[in-house]
Amino acid sequence: KYAENMYYFSELALTLNAPENGTAPTDSRLRPDQRLMENGRWDEANAEKQRLEEKQRLSRKRREAEAARATEDGTPYDPYKPLWFERKKDPVTQELAHVYKGGYWESKEKQDWSLCPDIF
Repeated sequence: KYAENMYYFSELALTLNAPENGTAPTDSRLRPDQRLMENGRWDEANAEKQRLEEKQRLSRKRREAEAARATEDGTPYDPYKPLWFERKKDPVTQELAHVYKGGYWESKEKQDWSLCPDIF
């Protein structure tokens, strides 16, 4: 119903980005630029997207600098690792894939997001 007003998306497609209470603060549905865009606030959304991208660039540069310092000092450096996934070789394809290692649902149940980085 009213699909022509919703770019002919299915009901499922329209609800995929709907906010959900209790998710991790890193959940992509919480992206402030996305919310602004969905509310038709295009100029603010573009400015917010620029801010987020710059924040990501600075974070990457910081990690690269830490890795370079560790290499120069000869000290071990533990690179960034996802919280709830690990890279493993797929036994069938022999390709590296990110496999869920656990922890998300437990954190959600406890509402303990203390391990989540501030990405927004």
